[in-house]
Amino acid sequence: MDRRGFVPDDYRDETVHEALHNTESCLAFIKALDPKGELLCGVITPRFAPACSEDLLKRLGQLAIRDGNEKVLIQTHISENKNEIELVKELFPDKETYTNVYDDYGLLMEKTILAHGIYLSQEERLLIKSRKAKLSHCPCSNTCLGSGAVRVRTWLDEGLDVGLGSDVSGGYSCSILEQCRHALLVSRHVAFENGKDDERAKLSVNEALYLATRGGAKVLGIDNKVGAFKVGMAFDAQFISLEQVQDYGRANDITVNDKMANNSLVDLFGTETWNDKIAKWVYTGDDRNVKAVWIKGKLVHIQAGQKI
Repeated sequence: MDRRGFVPDDYRDETVHEALHNTESCLAFIKALDPKGELLCGVITPRFAPACSEDLLKRLGQLAIRDGNEKVLIQTHISENKNEIELVKELFPDKETYTNVYDDYGLLMEKTILAHGIYLSQEERLLIKSRKAKLSHCPCSNTCLGSGAVRVRTWLDEGLDVGLGSDVSGGYSCSILEQCRHALLVSRHVAFENGKDDERAKLSVNEALYLATRGGAKVLGIDNKVGAFKVGMAFDAQFISLEQVQDYGRANDITVNDKMANNSLVDLFGTETWNDKIAKWVYTGDDRNVKAVWIKGKLVHIQAGQKI
């Protein structure tokens, strides 16, 4: 990021050369850590268009397709708020839309991830789809900053690839489970726009979990490796435990100690269906319910005292 006046001085690259050098050094460092790209990959991040000069945006687009950078991703912000869109029009007056800025500089492609996209026009969404670029829905950040609310149902109906993002520190949590909750709530807010109750706009719990798993894997271009329990895919999994409230039939006799015994906010009373349990976990679960975590079949976390 090199544009003066739009990036904090201690965060800005002095020249295009310095920005490219720092980016290439970072990509090389990541590749040295994981040469085969099994767990890590580099990401070219111009933050958002106003933070970069036209020359830098063009050169970052060229860097993204350079030999050896096949696994390198691109991620940036787009149409997060109305003032930002007006700023892009001012800084790039010859570009038809915000999306065209990235497209014209070679930054809109299959491995591009665009965060937010709240105010994308239909024409812009069609361009994004034609380039096979991806969208990252950041409901917690959008709400916390008052940026706006996305009709994710529209994106899904139009066949766009969508996953969930946190955009910390715009939001307050990097938990994807937390983003599931916010995605569900935001979808209900937009369903009541203009005093109407648009049921189709409301995401289901299953759809929110899809965006967090299969959707996220598609956005990252690794849906052939992770995001589902299928033969040949990496075993990336969490062991979730939802303990039952003790003596739930005698609610008046439950003590604080009884309630805290399961160390969880999720209350199961023994009558829930499978879908009820999943919904309770999505809405009220947290790390206390995560008893173990595997990445590529390797146990990387186990809760103290837990037996597997």
